[in-house]
Amino acid sequence: MSKVLFVISAAQEWTLADGSTRETGFWAEELVAPHRTFANAGWEIAFATPGGREPVVDEASLESLNEMQRESQEDYLAAIHYELSQPLDLAEVDEADYDVVFYPGGHGPMEDLAEDATSAALLARRHAAGRPLALLCHAPAALLAVPADENGEWPFAGYEMTAFSDVEEGEETLAKAKWSLEQRLRELGADYRAADPLQPNVVKDRHLFTGQNPVSSEPLAQRILAALR
Repeated sequence: MSKVLFVISAAQEWTLADGSTRETGFWAEELVAPHRTFANAGWEIAFATPGGREPVVDEASLESLNEMQRESQEDYLAAIHYELSQPLDLAEVDEADYDVVFYPGGHGPMEDLAEDATSAALLARRHAAGRPLALLCHAPAALLAVPADENGEWPFAGYEMTAFSDVEEGEETLAKAKWSLEQRLRELGADYRAADPLQPNVVKDRHLFTGQNPVSSEPLAQRILAALR
């Protein structure tokens, strides 16, 4: 049976440039849609977070939905709550045990995974081995923690990838944030590709799969399944 590891932020707050915080967590659709896709395909699914801490959903990701969508995602999260509430400790995970490692987004990864050495080491090993790796929306922030190689180059430099764009983030949020994800990826050498705001966009470059935004959640998972058949 194929196996996928969801690496999820354990952050509950996102620290802004002025030191204030905003409630955060994982974005509901970015966990629910891929999880459902892998589950329907018969995959075994595991969760891991820094320190094995229980992740929380970003309430804003539910408040933005219509009533039917919200009920559907809340019901799905309730159905997987037991497993989600008891994630593996990321430090104790062997990424080689999984066919795919998948990072959902939300602003949470910008708070913890962007600086998490354990996650960075996992990503570096995964990348060096050429094993399938997927990051969605704000989750490519985790790539920022991966250190330069012996030649002083970021291992993902030159890779085509996408992530939540500055246009989608909006001027108000960008003005309050410590940094822009799109710009940080560009500065490190990513070949950043964005589609029109809030339109599905999946980019695959070798073993690296990225999705731009929440509506790219299911297309990203489907692209992975198609590539691994």
